[in-house]
Amino acid sequence: MPRQKESHGLVEIDGMVLDMDKTTLRKNETEIHLTPKETKLMALLMRNVGKVVSRSDLMQEVWNTEYLGDTRTLDVHICWLRQKIEDNPRIPEMILTRRGQGYELRI
Repeated sequence: MPRQKESHGLVEIDGMVLDMDKTTLRKNETEIHLTPKETKLMALLMRNVGKVVSRSDLMQEVWNTEYLGDTRTLDVHICWLRQKIEDNPRIPEMILTRRGQGYELRI
């Protein structure tokens, strides 16, 4: 199980460091700039690494809504995150889709 640490607006897992204040993710010595929504999404996934986070939890935490009628916004933000952090966004190995459930972060 990946080791997780959180303090002073930083969420850290196995060498990946998310800075909530600067909205940046440091991965393999590379600093990746994220939008505020991407930062919130990434933080929620990192805090639940190895577990499936439901679409409703993601929508509620990141967008403060319980509305699940059209969750394309969520899918688009996940796509943008994958483009920024995955080695090959077309074949994601970190942010995995769990059909009918949600998303899972694997480290």
